[in-house]
Amino acid sequence: MVKKSLDTYKKKRDFDQTPEPKKKANTSYDNPIFVIQKHNASNEHYDFRLEVEGVLKSWAVPKGPSTNPSDKRLAIATEDHPLKYADFEGVIPEDNYGAGEVIIWDKGTYENNTKKDGESISMKTAYDKGHISIWLEGEKLNGGYSLVDIDRGDDQWLLIKEDDKAADRRRKPTKTEPKSIVSDQTIENLKDNDND
Repeated sequence: MVKKSLDTYKKKRDFDQTPEPKKKANTSYDNPIFVIQKHNASNEHYDFRLEVEGVLKSWAVPKGPSTNPSDKRLAIATEDHPLKYADFEGVIPEDNYGAGEVIIWDKGTYENNTKKDGESISMKTAYDKGHISIWLEGEKLNGGYSLVDIDRGDDQWLLIKEDDKAADRRRKPTKTEPKSIVSDQTIENLKDNDND
């Protein structure tokens, strides 16, 4: 199932040219992980990824995640990525799919809080049904978030911060916290280094 799930990812990339990981990770993590990568492709956006059954389910979030429950951020479902992608930071060369700089903006573990009729359901079932409820434990983002498929079959979802103790209507993390949690670099640093 994982192999087939990653077919689209592999077809879109030339691994002789791109430094992106080709293979899935050999092991999964103790707890399911999430990663948010800031990506300066044709349009700058944030890639929101959740570990689900051995792959990273992925969404492109043009405005990035918010800590304000009033914000409903468009999240466009993209192809599954291998778990190893959670560690990827670098530059995808020109003329390659997704060309541009990528930093690990946030990363951590998450807990699945999705329920149907009061009963917990699996992440795969939640994804298939188009409604995911999770609790993030990251370096920048914490607390409850929901992903809701607003146009079944058309890949358009909403990423919404839940109104909990981690909500903060005044905080603007995508504006005030631009650095990678791994390298302390910004997208601009990577761009400048790549042009040297």
